[in-house]
Amino acid sequence: MTTHRIGPPLSSFVPSPVPGIALLGTSPSRFRRRRAAALAAVWVATRVGMLGLLLFDEVGDSGVAGEVHILYRRWYEQLLQGGFPLDDATWQHPPGAALVFLAPGALPFLTYFQAFVALTLAADAVITLALSRAGLPGAWLWVCGLPLLLHLPYARYDVQVTAVAVLALLAVRRRPHIAGGLAGLGAMIKVWPLLTVLGTPPGRTTRAVWLSAAACMTALLAVFAFGFSHTADFLRQQGARGIQIESLGGTALQFARKAGWPGTVRYQYGDFELVGPYVSGIARLSLLLSVAAVCWLLLWRARSWRRPPATLFDAAFAAVLLLTVTSRVISPQYLVGLLGLAAVCLTSRHTTQRPVALLMLPAAAASALAHPVLYDDVVAGTPSGLLLMAVRNGLLLVAALLSCRRLWAATAAR
Repeated sequence: MTTHRIGPPLSSFVPSPVPGIALLGTSPSRFRRRRAAALAAVWVATRVGMLGLLLFDEVGDSGVAGEVHILYRRWYEQLLQGGFPLDDATWQHPPGAALVFLAPGALPFLTYFQAFVALTLAADAVITLALSRAGLPGAWLWVCGLPLLLHLPYARYDVQVTAVAVLALLAVRRRPHIAGGLAGLGAMIKVWPLLTVLGTPPGRTTRAVWLSAAACMTALLAVFAFGFSHTADFLRQQGARGIQIESLGGTALQFARKAGWPGTVRYQYGDFELVGPYVSGIARLSLLLSVAAVCWLLLWRARSWRRPPATLFDAAFAAVLLLTVTSRVISPQYLVGLLGLAAVCLTSRHTTQRPVALLMLPAAAASALAHPVLYDDVVAGTPSGLLLMAVRNGLLLVAALLSCRRLWAATAAR
């Protein structure tokens, strides 16, 4: 009996999982391993460079590393005595920040500075690993974006806070209770990680995340209230702050100085701020804008009737951007958190924030130029300092408006 073949075998119609790779004779798994190895190599190279800059940084009263050597170490010693800093104008952090400043004590074989940097580097590695498992585009943004801030991220505690926020966002879908607990922990350290719960899908997931966050915050607050003295003193110091020179309001006042405004720059509350006529009014306006931003975010939450897969990430990024540009303070280390949230957005191909996320790269580079490279020009309000701050803050303002517009169009617009 003769059989007749009508066409090519069925297997010839089954496409290769990655055609281009198949043609090159490389399996998809090997290609993924190579991409992961390339990411790891870039991470090691850039982090060695950042650590080298930190090593050669001026140690003492000045320099980026001075904050860890002097300020963080002083807080550490005070916290060991069982009390938060009292009447310290530089202590403006929620009580959970004590966990970060006490953590270097777990490495007694290192100096406080060495232990703090080691823990910061470990947090950076955790962020990179979590992002690489979620989506390599996001991991690449983080790995290549953080060095644009030079060595500043390793001399501040924002990398640790960002690690908590990133892990919270990535855990929402599979482990909402853990995600809520992480969000609550992050809020007790630096407030803004609580915004990671803003875009949670309605229903059981939102209840689980929000209740876990509230329970974690309540438990931590009780521990600090009973275990430490002066737990709430940070509120008084935070409320007394004025307009920092690097904020949008500060940049406007610096331009006003060139036009004849009689205000001056003064070092107070741990930073350089503007003092003079109308500063208190600008500060109140900034607070009102922050309240308006929160109202808009709540309106978005109520009106968002579509929920694309990346809404959770996009909403957190938009919220932090919006509250950053309306803040009285926009320090360069704020870009660490924004880079982390932008990277989380890029782990999803459904994100609406891709162009906004990419704007964080030039904004980070401009922030590093402003501090520490040209900080004297920024403080003095020279033409180059004013131009630099106008560019950096302009990028952040455009990013915030574009982010909100794209989020609304994708989820709330009918």
